[in-house]
Amino acid sequence: MDIESLLARAGAWFLHSGIQEPEGGVARFYLADRQLNRPVSTEITGYAISALLYLAARTRQSEYRARAEQAGQFLVHRAWDPASAIFPFECSPERPLAYFFDCGIIVRALLQLWRASGREEYRQYAVACGQAMAADFPRAENGVEPILELPGKRPLARGETWSRQPGCYQLKSALAWYELHAAAGAESFREAYEDMLRRTLPTHGDFLPGSPDPHRVMDRLHAYCYFLEGLLPVAGRAEAAEALRAGIATVSRLLRDIRPEFARSDVYAQLLRLRILAEAAGAAALERDAAGEEAACLRRFSIDDPDPRLRGGFYFGARHGSFVPHVNPVSASFAVQALALWDDYLAGRRDASWQALI
Repeated sequence: MDIESLLARAGAWFLHSGIQEPEGGVARFYLADRQLNRPVSTEITGYAISALLYLAARTRQSEYRARAEQAGQFLVHRAWDPASAIFPFECSPERPLAYFFDCGIIVRALLQLWRASGREEYRQYAVACGQAMAADFPRAENGVEPILELPGKRPLARGETWSRQPGCYQLKSALAWYELHAAAGAESFREAYEDMLRRTLPTHGDFLPGSPDPHRVMDRLHAYCYFLEGLLPVAGRAEAAEALRAGIATVSRLLRDIRPEFARSDVYAQLLRLRILAEAAGAAALERDAAGEEAACLRRFSIDDPDPRLRGGFYFGARHGSFVPHVNPVSASFAVQALALWDDYLAGRRDASWQALI
């Protein structure tokens, strides 16, 4: 299947599968075995906005932009918590929480939507959320406290999983501060990104493998790729470039070691994007054979099924060769971009920029 057909099929999944609920929010994923969407997630809605805008730019089809706007309106008029001045996780009334990581993804999506639409309200909410990220999440040695309980904004007790702990992966969300510096002109945002970089760069080597369980290591590869993505704006610095080169090699090795038992499609996509973007930034030479194999493996997660809730989506992962029956907007978003970037690379179009990173 050529890249245009793959993009069209994946785009149809975003538009017509029902993964985006009528009010504009996007479900965390679709449980194919139970024919059920998981609850709407503010983070995943942010990722979907970025993916829809990427598809709009690639295909020039206005419907993608309209759906991104619908999702943006959900975030700023339905999901935003005005009392706490932050975006909550899944808008749950039972136990309202706010995740640092989620907020950064949402801010970047709103800034992309602001640049695409010119609507000032998206920038305003992005700035307000970025300020809350800087003011409300207490600093930790290797990042920030990951979760706040609302409305008091007290740090939630840490858990065992990587998402319940501070860590280098939070540098991806700190990209929101880097971009807010350009969008708002406040030096404090650039300083906040640099502070996160100082906290995570010396400690990232402790993140992998992080567990004796290969399934958990695969999950941590996904998170570690977030750290590597967060380095891309400063890839010209020697220490960041070295971390990118070493990190790409480590993720590649561990992915290949673990994938007979468990492989995540988003890890394939993240690794492929990192290879392309790191080379474009002059930080690491792309290993063409390895990248080509990763692209081929990633394509296998694309779903060709007559059911419109499945067709064009991407399976979350595979365990012992069998697909996990979760159809995931993040997997689809990363895969669409990775395969489009790979097609551009093979065609000699090598001007990829980290700013477009979903």
